[in-house]
Amino acid sequence: MNSIRNAALAVFAVALLPGIAACSQQGDAPGEETASPAATAGLTVSNARLVLPPVAGNPAAVYFDLSYSGAPGVTLDDVEVEGAGMTMIHDYAESAGKMQMTMAGPIQLVEGTPVSFAPGGLHVMAMEPTDALKAGGTAKVTLTLSNGTTATVDAPVRAAGDER
Repeated sequence: MNSIRNAALAVFAVALLPGIAACSQQGDAPGEETASPAATAGLTVSNARLVLPPVAGNPAAVYFDLSYSGAPGVTLDDVEVEGAGMTMIHDYAESAGKMQMTMAGPIQLVEGTPVSFAPGGLHVMAMEPTDALKAGGTAKVTLTLSNGTTATVDAPVRAAGDER
């Protein structure tokens, strides 16, 4: 069943509509510069990047990798992006027989199980990005856990058409 879901996700990711193009940007090529990992109270954030939308005013997308080592029962509850009006954590799920972008609830963190926010899967939408977010700059991305822990990382800001 997982292979069917993974195949469906892959097919859907290729066919995303231009209106959500910021969600469908390709991931980084090996060796490409990314944000330095941030580690706070058992939470490590790495490979963070914010990808601007191809059309100004549309949402930007934020991707990163998480690893967690700590008490069970902790969730990622919120992600904030300095320079964005608001953020939403999204995922893709099957609904009415087709894959759709959906709001994701709190993301369960399990020790030893990495979580990847990547194109075609979990991602953060940075709504109403301001002019403060410019390609070549950095964006402060703050993650908040259910236990009150926060971690902030400086994520490189990339243009929609930047080389991956």
